[in-house]
Amino acid sequence: MEWLPNQINPQLIIVLVLLIAAIWLFISNKIRMDVVALLVLVAFSLTGILTVPEILAGFSDPNVVLIALLFVVGDALLRTGIAYQVSDWLLRIANNNEVKVLILLMLAVGTLGAFMSSTGIVAIFIPVVLAICRSMHISPKRLMMPLSIAGLISGMMTLIATPPNLIANAELVKVGWPALNFFSFTPIGIMVLVLGILYLLLARRLLDSGNPEDLKQNYNRTSMNDLIESYQLSNRSRKVIVLPDSPFIGKTLDELHLHSRYNILIIAIERWRRIRRIVVTPTALTELRAKDILLFDITNDDLDWQQFCQQHHLKPIEVRGHYFSEKAKSVGMAEISPIPESTLLGRTVRDVRFQNKYGLTIAGVKRGHQLLQTDLANIEFTVGDQYVVIGEWKQIQALQSKNQDFFLLNSPAEIEQVAPALSQAPHALFSVAIMVGLMVSGMVSNVIAALITCILLAKFRCIDAKSAYNAIHWPSLILIVGMMPFATALTKTGGIALAVDTLLDLVGGWGIHAILASLFILCAIISSFISNTATAILMAPIAVAMAVKLGTSPVPFVMTIAIAASAAFMTPVASPVNTMVLGPGGYKFIDFVKIGVPFTLIVMVATIFVVPLLFT
Repeated sequence: MEWLPNQINPQLIIVLVLLIAAIWLFISNKIRMDVVALLVLVAFSLTGILTVPEILAGFSDPNVVLIALLFVVGDALLRTGIAYQVSDWLLRIANNNEVKVLILLMLAVGTLGAFMSSTGIVAIFIPVVLAICRSMHISPKRLMMPLSIAGLISGMMTLIATPPNLIANAELVKVGWPALNFFSFTPIGIMVLVLGILYLLLARRLLDSGNPEDLKQNYNRTSMNDLIESYQLSNRSRKVIVLPDSPFIGKTLDELHLHSRYNILIIAIERWRRIRRIVVTPTALTELRAKDILLFDITNDDLDWQQFCQQHHLKPIEVRGHYFSEKAKSVGMAEISPIPESTLLGRTVRDVRFQNKYGLTIAGVKRGHQLLQTDLANIEFTVGDQYVVIGEWKQIQALQSKNQDFFLLNSPAEIEQVAPALSQAPHALFSVAIMVGLMVSGMVSNVIAALITCILLAKFRCIDAKSAYNAIHWPSLILIVGMMPFATALTKTGGIALAVDTLLDLVGGWGIHAILASLFILCAIISSFISNTATAILMAPIAVAMAVKLGTSPVPFVMTIAIAASAAFMTPVASPVNTMVLGPGGYKFIDFVKIGVPFTLIVMVATIFVVPLLFT
C-alpha cells in the first residue's frame, strides 16, 4: 500500500467503504435504517478498527438518553390534548383568510415543534390543514408545503428540538468548549421561521393549486357519512341476526374464514349485555353467540346474499343509511396513512393481522386516484396510501396517540376529541416549564432536567409507563448509536483531518463565509438523502476540527452544521416530514425542488452571515 498518500491508510479506506455502503443502504431503503446501524456496529467489530467500548459508547451517551426522554415529553403533550388544543385554536381564528392561516400555522408548528417531534406535530396538523382547505375551498397544495417546512424549521428553535442540535452540542463539549444553552438556537430559528413565512407567502404561488373539487378532499375531516360516500361503502353493508341454530355460534371469526371464502368482513358486532346492547370490536378470537347482530362489509359482487343467509341461518335486517351516525358513540371511522418509517411497509394486511393487532377493520384503500375495494387482505402497506378503518373510537385514538406505524389522516367530526389525560394539561405545561427552567438555568444537566420532567409527568398521570415506552422511537435511537462510531473511526484513521485539509485547500482562502457555506452545502446535500441525525454525526466532527485548525471558535461551525441538517427542504425523501405531506398535498417530486432549493439557498445565506455575528 505504499502508493497511498501519507494521509490515507488502509484502515481509513475500510471506514470510507463502510460509510459509502451505509449511505447507499439508507438511500436504497432496502434495509431498515436501524438494522443498517446495527450492521455498522458489527462491521467495526470484525475489522478491529474500534474497540468494543468505542463501538458501544453510544448506548451510554447522555444525548441518546436525553432524546429518548424527549420522546416521552412530546407524547405527554399529545395525551394531555395540548397539541390538539393548539390546532383547534388555529381552526377557530383562521376565519377563511389564507395569509392569516399560513402565518398562524407556521407559528404554531414552529413553536410546538421546539418541544416535541417534528414528525409528531406534522401528523397532528395534517387533518387540521385539510379541514381548513376544504372550508376555504383551496387546494391542500397551498398549505401542506408550509406545514412541512415549518416542521423542519421547528428543529432550529431550541437545543432539544432535534437530535442534530444535541449532537452538535456534544461535539463542542468533547473538545472542551462550553455547552450551548437551551435557547442558543432560538434567534436563528426565529429568523429562519420569519424568512420561511415571507418566502412561502410568495413561493406557494409556484405550486399548481389544482382543482379543489377534483380532490374532493378525500383527506378532509368531515363526517363518517362523507367517508362512506368517498370510499363507496354504502352499498356494501349488510346486517344480520345470528339465529339460535346458526353454525356460526361458538366459532371464532378466525375459524369462519369469511374473508378468504366470501370476501366478507365483520365490521361490528352488537350483543346484549345485561339490559342493553353493546358494540363489540371484532377480532380473530371473537366468538360469536346467538342473537348477535353482525354488520358485514361485502366486496363480493357474485355472492348470493339470500342463499348465504339461509345456508348459515342468519336473519337479514335492513341497514338504515344513518347506521354509523346512530352508533357514533361506539363505532368510529377514520382515515389513516402509514408513516415513512412504519415497520409494516411492504407487508400485507393479512400478514400483520391488522384487525387483531389494532382492533380495527380496513374497509377501503385509496392508492393515488384509484379506489381498491376487493381482496383488501392481500394489499401491501405503502407510503402515500390512504386506508379507511372502522372500529371503536378508543382503538382509533390509541392508533392516533401511539403513532408508531400510521398517522391519522382524517378523523370525522363525530370523533370526540378528548385526549386520554385531558384534565392533566395544566400539569403537563407545568412540568415542561420546569424542564425549560432547569435547562436554561444550568442547575442540572439537560438529561437530568428531562428525567425530572418525565417523573413529574408520570406523577401527575400525564403519561403512564406503557405509553412512555411506546412513545420512544427506538429505531431512531439505534440509528444514532450505530452511526456514532463513524466519527470515532474517522478521527482515529485520519479521515477527519483529510476532510478538513481538503475543504480548506478548496475554500480556505476565501474567508469564513465561504468556509461556512461549503459546510452548509455539503451537509444539506447529504441530509437530502440520509437521516439528518446521521448527517450531523458525520459532519459535526469535521466542522469542529476545521475550526480548531483555523484557530477560531467552533461554535459557528457546529451551529451551521445543525441548521443545515434541519434544512432538508429539497426533496420529499429528505425527511419523514416531507414524505408525510406528499400524498395529502398531491405533490410531485419537482414541487419540493421548486420550493425547497431556493429556500435552502436563502437559509444558507442568512446562516453564514448571521451565525458568525451571534456566536464567536
